[in-house]
Amino acid sequence: MKKQIITLTVAALTLSSCGIYTQYKPATEVPDRLYGEEVAVADTVDNIGNLRWREVFTDPRLQELIEQGLQNNTDLQSAQWRVKEAEATLLSAKLAYLPSFALSPQGTVSSFDKAKAVQTYTLPVAASWEIDIFGRIRNAKKQAKALLEQSRDYQQAVRTQLIASIANTYYTLLMLDDQLNISVRTEKSWKETVEATRALMEAGRANEAAVSQMEATYYTVCTAVLDLKKQINQVENSLSLLLAEAPHAVQRGSLEAGTTPFTGINEKLAVGIPVQLLANRPDVRSAERSLEAAFYATNQARSAFYPSIVLSGSAGWTNSGGGMIVNPGKFIATAVASLTQPLFNKGTNVAQLKIAKARQEEAKLSFQQALLNAGSEVNEALVNYQTACEKSAYYDKQVNSLNKALESTSLLMQHGNTTYLEVLTAQQTLLNAELTRAANRLAEIQGVINLYQALGGGRD
Repeated sequence: MKKQIITLTVAALTLSSCGIYTQYKPATEVPDRLYGEEVAVADTVDNIGNLRWREVFTDPRLQELIEQGLQNNTDLQSAQWRVKEAEATLLSAKLAYLPSFALSPQGTVSSFDKAKAVQTYTLPVAASWEIDIFGRIRNAKKQAKALLEQSRDYQQAVRTQLIASIANTYYTLLMLDDQLNISVRTEKSWKETVEATRALMEAGRANEAAVSQMEATYYTVCTAVLDLKKQINQVENSLSLLLAEAPHAVQRGSLEAGTTPFTGINEKLAVGIPVQLLANRPDVRSAERSLEAAFYATNQARSAFYPSIVLSGSAGWTNSGGGMIVNPGKFIATAVASLTQPLFNKGTNVAQLKIAKARQEEAKLSFQQALLNAGSEVNEALVNYQTACEKSAYYDKQVNSLNKALESTSLLMQHGNTTYLEVLTAQQTLLNAELTRAANRLAEIQGVINLYQALGGGRD
């Protein structure tokens, strides 16, 4: 028996080249120019994705909202339960190395030709232990471990997405507040303009058409104010859902308070080197864990072609020793060693190996695509941020120029040197420019938030 086991062990070692004992090698390289040609990549490992989220989002009210979301969000809680399921699966895979024990008592009562009943019993404890020479249990454990790490990475991905979503929604509210203030201020200005135009008409310096046109535009601004209030309500509801709370008004700051992301941080946002995505991006890590799990599933499918060795036995007491019944019972023990070598099973093992290999290739492609997606997200977020920053200065100049133009046009109309249409156009253009500037400010902020998320921020 010992010679057989030694022979099988040597055979298993020689079969390691077949793949059942190979180790998964983590990825250490990423595609060239992963962030795009237009993105300058520093040689240092400085990376804003390594900052704690409290260092990025300094608005005290936003910090409170993020904390609430991390505690209450149902998607994040579901991800945490998913981790616990994977932990239990890994524990089960580890315990597969140990022998199993079962108590299986049996008893019978028999009588022949109305004779006195004879009672027999057996109280055995059965044990079974599979010797994992060909790596079936080992590969199953490694697969379960990879799936556990994948579930943890998934939980982290949900966390980073949640932080970014709360921040984006919060600053969307601040932008809408800003646009609402602009519209309300414009509404008041339009009302004054309507009254001034009506006074000019009464003085014979304007006609009914001018007053009617001014009033129509004023009503348009009024409806825009109502639309903005409705949008604010919808965004507040969206934020409440992220916090797993019933719809309610959200207490918040303002864009003018100076608590936008990266307040006090160098304006040049460091993206680090692309290979850091392999460690920083939880969705990229999750995709690689899927590849690792598929790798060990393939090894496990290969091990099905080799023998399985099981040691089993039982020990206990019985009062039926062969044909003689004795009381009290006597001790009885058995031991069995079995080897099962698959010969023909209708091609099941071959099919399972092909399936495992196909799934491994699918996981490899998914991992490669996850890397490309991550690089594309970094590129888009950085370009959006840089573009919004460059446009910001132009919008400031545009609004200043339009303010001057409106003031001059209004004065000219009062002195009869211009028409109400020019004033109408100047006011409408100024309103649109101010609203666009507020939207661009949000685009700048969201560029920072999305870049932080794309680089794997929010892990702490």
